[in-house]
Amino acid sequence: MDINVLKNNDINVSSGIEILGDIDTYNDILKEFADNFPERLSKIEEYKSTSDMENYAIEVHAMKGDSKYLGFTKLADLALNHQLKSQDGDIDYINNNYSELITEANRVYKVINEYLNS
Repeated sequence: MDINVLKNNDINVSSGIEILGDIDTYNDILKEFADNFPERLSKIEEYKSTSDMENYAIEVHAMKGDSKYLGFTKLADLALNHQLKSQDGDIDYINNNYSELITEANRVYKVINEYLNS
């Protein structure tokens, strides 16, 4: 695996390794994130479309936590904003900013898969 794939795509690998301890642990958690990504995204979409802000908040909170540990700074920030707004019941914010969250999540997922297959 070529770590530069992550570094060249704005993934803060060093902060992730600092938190997780070593590259092997980082890679294990990264793979787990990738494996769970489609299901997580599906749940986020479902909860958004049904205006289930409680469960939406739980899912974006989990995405935020994983993103922070793995060095996905922008995704972590976006997910935090969605978590806070969903906890406030601000469905307008969620609807108006959803595409930015999903676009970044899909970008990160694509980069992870490129890295894991490099």
